[in-house]
Amino acid sequence: MKYDLEERTIKFSESVIELCQKINKNTITILIIDQLIRSSTSIGANYREANGASSRRDFKNKIFLCKKEAKETEYWLRLISKAILEENQIIKCRFLWRENHELLLIFSKIAFNSK
Repeated sequence: MKYDLEERTIKFSESVIELCQKINKNTITILIIDQLIRSSTSIGANYREANGASSRRDFKNKIFLCKKEAKETEYWLRLISKAILEENQIIKCRFLWRENHELLLIFSKIAFNSK
């Protein structure tokens, strides 16, 4: 079975969007949700760009952006988990944090190996 990181990143983005749609909106959560959606969806978008890179340098830059966005997503997931009150959403947040952390490790390894 072929491992498809493009599919994994889009599924991750979709899961973040689904969580954010269910969160009660207030002045705090609206700001965090906006940032969380931006950073989490950017991971997969940059990975797709990396796969279509015009040069090795371009590929490395896009992979570095994937790693950077994954680090930012960890930050926003931690904050949103503190801002929400429903237990099932907190559990989903923890699951997403773990998945994001795995993606961060994957992109860190790719970045290291592409030096």
